[in-house]
Amino acid sequence: MASDKIAAPAKISSRHPAAAPTTGTVPWAIKGELILNCNCTVFCPCVISLGDHPPTEGYCMGWAGIRIDSGHYGDEDLSGLNVGLLLEIPGKMGRGNWKAAAYIDERASYAAYEGLINIFSGKARGTTGLFKVLVSEFLGAERAPVIFETEGKTRRLMVGKAIQGEITPVPGHGGQDIVVTNTEYWMGPDITVAKAGKGKVRAYGRVWDFDGRSAEICQIDWRGPK
Repeated sequence: MASDKIAAPAKISSRHPAAAPTTGTVPWAIKGELILNCNCTVFCPCVISLGDHPPTEGYCMGWAGIRIDSGHYGDEDLSGLNVGLLLEIPGKMGRGNWKAAAYIDERASYAAYEGLINIFSGKARGTTGLFKVLVSEFLGAERAPVIFETEGKTRRLMVGKAIQGEITPVPGHGGQDIVVTNTEYWMGPDITVAKAGKGKVRAYGRVWDFDGRSAEICQIDWRGPK
């Protein structure tokens, strides 16, 4: 005999999956080292003038490498990853209209990759938030084998065939590094003066050779979103 009981309707949860944090609100931090080589014939005037003086050639073309010793984007660990950058600035740094491209360490997880793109595009705000204002054209971002090596005082960045760079500090009195200290430069207050033994870029239609040109080394301690 069939039961005349009516089953109670199933309960429907009103809870929704947690939404992903809005870009620009995620806490992030990076500590490590940045190296940079550009087409300036002598030490880059942007460091001391804070962009008020144009590069020595009137425009800037360069590459940079970042070694992340420790860092995170939200809950995602960024420690041990490397990043390569390509930068092109048509005049004074502060006037903007930059072009940029990023190479993200192929070892990065999906979340780490997305986090690093947000950081280096300026979307994550904080220290690198100026990129969102100054970069008018983001040429692209891609995964690549990004190798950052240190041998003695020499630093090397190798990003496949796109970037092949090697820089060494310029020796000062007693063989010690020449360091411009206590600056307000966005990368960090202390910049080591260096020179490129090799600085080749073959990417995005650019063919650059900056051997013997200006280079910099900076210990970085960046964070965001504030």
